[in-house]
Amino acid sequence: MAITAAEVNKLRQITGSGMMDCKNALVEAEGDFDKAIDILRKKGQKIAAKRADRSANEGFVVAKASNDATYAAVLMLNCETDFVGKTDDFTQLASDILNHAVEQKIKNLEQLKESMLKGQTIEALLTDMSGKTGEKIELNQFNVLEDAYVSYYNHNGNRLASIVAFNKTTQNLPTIGHEIAMQVAAMNPISVTEDSVPDDVKNHEQEIAKEQVRNEGKPENMVEKIAMGKLNKFFKENTLINQDFIRDNKKTVKQYMVEEDKDLVCKGFYRLQLGA
Repeated sequence: MAITAAEVNKLRQITGSGMMDCKNALVEAEGDFDKAIDILRKKGQKIAAKRADRSANEGFVVAKASNDATYAAVLMLNCETDFVGKTDDFTQLASDILNHAVEQKIKNLEQLKESMLKGQTIEALLTDMSGKTGEKIELNQFNVLEDAYVSYYNHNGNRLASIVAFNKTTQNLPTIGHEIAMQVAAMNPISVTEDSVPDDVKNHEQEIAKEQVRNEGKPENMVEKIAMGKLNKFFKENTLINQDFIRDNKKTVKQYMVEEDKDLVCKGFYRLQLGA
């Protein structure tokens, strides 16, 4: 099939690979971007495990916790342009919706859209904002955590935010929680531990690793062992407690938490970022 220059350039922007490598991968994948990314990875290209369907939407991302620190929420309010995304009316609407969600301890996106704020449903408020700005306004991402203690982090500029939950409270947890929320924001883990990585992700990464090893010319009887080493490296880089701690890369996140409280466990997290 014919592959356009625009498609090749899009894949190059996503992966950072060379133009010819991208063109050949797209031809082999018959235009399927996800398959093309896998083809490049199997050939040893240094590509992050991202998908091809990145969103280019603008907007405002914000997180907050309840006063008792047992409920946290993070939401992304989207619009079409950065100009609208930075207006006071738009950012105030995002903040008002989040404050409402935290005060009412809203459980999910559907409940949030149907709830009443300022005499209207939030869905109606979004429609009003769309009419006012002339842009498509969407609230499609809203995540909640409830546990013994929750924390949150809003990155400067409100394009990125995260929330985390823990199994208990401790005297130092406000500091610890903030540090772990920053870790999630900065390092974008896919799960808390390797055990919580979905099986389909594990299988996919293992298959990629095996193909990489074979393409490196290693004997077949060594493929499984070397691939497992690559999979373990993937777990270290992509699971929260195994990542290097951003404040001190001589220790892992798990080691940092154990030093603070040996019984402290991160129960989960959410991370939202514009364009990711």
